[in-house]
Amino acid sequence: MNPSNPITHIISNKVQNMQPSGIRAFFDLVLGMKEVISLGVGEPDFVTPWQIREAGIYSLEQGFTSYTSNKGLYKLRLSIARYLKSRYNLAYDADEEILITVGVSEALDLTLRAIINPGDKILISTPSYVSYGPVTELAGGTPVYIDTRKNNFKLTAKTLKKYVDIKPKAIILNYPTNPTGVSYTRKELNEINGVLLKHKILCISDEVYGDLTYDFEHTPFATLSGAKSNTIYLDGFSKSYAMTGWRVGFACGPKGIIQAMTKIHQYTIMCVPITSQMAACEALETGRRSVEEMKNEYKRRREFIVKELNRLGLNCLKPDGAFYAFASLKKTGMKSLDFAERLLKEQKVAVVPGTAFGKEFDDYIRISYASSFENLKEALSRMDKFLKKLHKHSSKNRED
Repeated sequence: MNPSNPITHIISNKVQNMQPSGIRAFFDLVLGMKEVISLGVGEPDFVTPWQIREAGIYSLEQGFTSYTSNKGLYKLRLSIARYLKSRYNLAYDADEEILITVGVSEALDLTLRAIINPGDKILISTPSYVSYGPVTELAGGTPVYIDTRKNNFKLTAKTLKKYVDIKPKAIILNYPTNPTGVSYTRKELNEINGVLLKHKILCISDEVYGDLTYDFEHTPFATLSGAKSNTIYLDGFSKSYAMTGWRVGFACGPKGIIQAMTKIHQYTIMCVPITSQMAACEALETGRRSVEEMKNEYKRRREFIVKELNRLGLNCLKPDGAFYAFASLKKTGMKSLDFAERLLKEQKVAVVPGTAFGKEFDDYIRISYASSFENLKEALSRMDKFLKKLHKHSSKNRED
């Protein structure tokens, strides 16, 4: 027991041993600092489109202030079912196979708690979003990490086959990926699907950035041959519709798993706020044009930031989607936290240390380009000054 904190013994050992989010821990340093350009937190810089905000406001004016079904507003579940059918020819029963959740974060948590028995192994390719491992552990599972550095941050069927002997229960597959922006073609997904089906490994597919795929059509995992009955499809409105604060996500999947998730949901959350659900209905009905406009702007920013980062020697691959660049620090010789802290202190630019996404990524930083073009240009200018100062200092040390 920590004598300076007498209630430590009350806290769960599992929670005590859990590290805080690498993103949030670093950005506590940013709070209160003036003139900082933040390229850190993955949140669209756009405001939710007006017609969506108006739908939320109007729902309040009409007096829609009650609970909804635990499963979520039927109108929204039906809208999701119709959208997935019309866009991807993906058929889900609005009554039994769709659950509305508080963002994709709750959908993931519910999925893991619904399927995991103590010690069950869950595969996670790294670098990965910060919550995947901790949420797996909270549900009683054991995260098994698959390092993808040797294949440009892509999971391949060949690599996946090396893990089937440990009999994993599921894999968390995120694409386009946070933090790298990597995504997968239908051919690549088919090869992964073949391994999962053969070895009866459930696919938990986090596709919250699916609408922000730039150079080829996004392929939902559940549309692959035989995959629908072996997939929990997670998506939401936060990223593509700039609705982070509304907290609306959804899970689609086999009836039995959705029922199990709903049991947990009804005892913990009960339902997503009705105002947010009404706004999400409007997003599906009229928001596609806004999504395309925002995506085109992200794509323009992507071209700029990738070119500039590579010019500065912070090499990174061109992201297929989302709004992140995962840049290498190898040429600087610095570790990610040291680099990020000094960049913040000396040039007031905030980025995320690579270790937030896996301890082996200490020579990377994540940069979010969900910021205005003007901010990006100024941030890259400041980074240029910072790197030149580093180089000058390094050269001087070598001469000495």
